[in-house]
Amino acid sequence: MATLPQIAVLGAGIFVKTQYIPRLAEISHLFCLKYIWSRSEESSRRAVEIAKQHFPGVECKWGDQGLNDIMQDSSLIGTAVVLAGQVQVDISLKLLKAGKHVIQEKPAATSIPEIETALASYKSVSTNPGQPIWAVAENYRFEPAFVESKKLVAGVGDMMNVQVIIEGSMNSSNPYFSSSWRRNFEGGFILDMGVHFIAGLRMIVGCEVTSVSAITSHIDRTLPPPDIISSNFKLENGCSGVFVMVVSSSSPKIIWRVVGSKGTVQVKRGKVDGKHGYLVSLYSADGQCKSTFHPFCGVHEELKIFIHDIVKANLKGNGYEAEPRSSFVEGARDVAVLEAMLESGSKGGTLVNVKKF
Repeated sequence: MATLPQIAVLGAGIFVKTQYIPRLAEISHLFCLKYIWSRSEESSRRAVEIAKQHFPGVECKWGDQGLNDIMQDSSLIGTAVVLAGQVQVDISLKLLKAGKHVIQEKPAATSIPEIETALASYKSVSTNPGQPIWAVAENYRFEPAFVESKKLVAGVGDMMNVQVIIEGSMNSSNPYFSSSWRRNFEGGFILDMGVHFIAGLRMIVGCEVTSVSAITSHIDRTLPPPDIISSNFKLENGCSGVFVMVVSSSSPKIIWRVVGSKGTVQVKRGKVDGKHGYLVSLYSADGQCKSTFHPFCGVHEELKIFIHDIVKANLKGNGYEAEPRSSFVEGARDVAVLEAMLESGSKGGTLVNVKKF
C-alpha cells in the first residue's frame, strides 16, 4: 500500500472545528492529518481533541516554534491555512518557501497591493521537485450547481442582463458575527462574504467583470462599514448587470440570475428535505421551467482535489498542472471585483476598472 500524504492544518477557529475537520474526515482515506497549529497551545489542543475522533495520531503545534517545526518537517507535503484574513498570505508564503503545498482559505488577500506583492513573491518560489501549489479554498467554484448553471447559460442565447441579489444573515446569532479580523478593516464582512458571491457570478457567466460603479452605505451600526453595497457592473462580453449585497437582513435570500435572449437561468440558495444547497432553474422561451436541487458539497470536492493535486505534483514536479479553479489568481480576481466596488462606493459611484490578474 502506498504511503498516505501527510498534511497539517494551520488554524483552530470555528471554521476549522465545524467545517474543515468534518470535511477532511470524509476523505480521511486519502491522507494523514499530522498536525493542527494555532498561535496558542490552548486553541490547538481544543481542535486536536475534536480531530482525534477521526485522526487518532494528530498532534498539537503552536506558536513560532510550532510553525517552524511544520516548515522543517520533510514528511509534510501539504498544508491548509485557515487563519485571520490579515495574516493568511504571510503564513502561506512562508510555507510555500519551505516547499509545502498550500490550500488557503478565502479571501485570497485583503487588498490589491497585498495580492500584487504575494504574486511577485510566489513567482520567486522554486523548490524541488517544482513550484509548490498555492490554492485558494473557494468552494463555490466546486459546487455542482454552478458547474451546471454555467452549462445552461451557454444555451440561453445572447446574454442580456445579470442579477446577483444577496440578503445576508450576519447578525448576533451567527457564529462569525463577533469575528475580530473581519471587523478590523473597512469592508471586512463585504469582502469575506462577498468573494463567494463574486466567485459564483464569474463561474456562471464564464467571463470577467471589467468595470463597476457602486454606492455603499452603513445602516446596521452593529456591523463595520459598509454593510450595504449596490453596484452596476459590466462584463467583458459587453453585458451589464447588478450586484446588491446586504450583509444582514431579516429575510435572507441569495440569488444569481442570467437573462438570455432564449431563456433565463437562476440559481437560488435554499433547503430541500432538510438539506442546504442550491436550486438551479432553467426558464425557457416557451414558458416552461425545469429545476434541479444540488446539496452543498463544494468544500468536500475542493479538499479532495487538493489532496489529489499535491500527490500528483510531488510525483511529476513542474510538469503537473494543478486544478485551475483553485488557483490563487482565481481568488485574487474575486477580491479585485469587490475592491473595485468598495473603491467606487468610497468615491460616490465613480466608474472603476477592475484590476486584472
